[in-house]
Amino acid sequence: MGQDTWNTAVTSIAPNEIRLRGYRIDELMGRVDFGRALYLLLRGELPDERVGRLMTAMLVSSIDHGPGAPSAHAARCAARTGASLNACVASGVLSINRFHGGAIEDCARAIREVMDCADQQKGSLDDAADELLADYKARKVRIAGYGHRVHTADPRTARLFELAAEAGVSSREIEVCQALERGLERQLGKRLPINVDGAIGALLLGMGFEFEVMNGFFILARTAGLIAQAREETTRERKMRNIAPGAHRYDGPPARQL
Repeated sequence: MGQDTWNTAVTSIAPNEIRLRGYRIDELMGRVDFGRALYLLLRGELPDERVGRLMTAMLVSSIDHGPGAPSAHAARCAARTGASLNACVASGVLSINRFHGGAIEDCARAIREVMDCADQQKGSLDDAADELLADYKARKVRIAGYGHRVHTADPRTARLFELAAEAGVSSREIEVCQALERGLERQLGKRLPINVDGAIGALLLGMGFEFEVMNGFFILARTAGLIAQAREETTRERKMRNIAPGAHRYDGPPARQL
């Protein structure tokens, strides 16, 4: 049996030439920001600068959330043992699962379900949202992407939706997010606003990304934070110290303005 080959439409390599989706990487460098390059990598075409700005903002929004986040805690625990940087980051990445970082895909799937229901029944988004929430309640499933253990109003969500409006993307998906918020308030008797993971899920859905790559955005963004958290633990703290999981305090720069 002859050998098969790796087939790829992502990157081509030739002597003195690297092309990403057909574009020379050295020509992209300095002209295309990371958000646009990431869109090109995953979707195959270069977006305009407004979409690129939105892509970058999504990555910045999830870059870190303190040492108490499960992935950061895992990375710092590994660093306490003297593990190498790659082992610390891997420990953190392996802690990103359904209940930490996994809400992006799950929320996007729920939004898609509401949209499909509204289209099929030719009804309102609010009715479709109520139907989905009733189904979730009956199955004792909590909808992903709503509420937050720290924030009562996630400050990142409004900014992402503002940038999405500027880029002209995801307007219907955002309407579904708002319909689900209203439905949750009717169901629970209190407001449970969409968090940053849900917002990212809505925007990625509106831009046409596959469900299967959506949680990768959280992994990609948070990897930068894991590097910082692991390095800080290695350089500032003594090895194998005993600490409670939630015992952390901030001692960095005071609040600043851009």
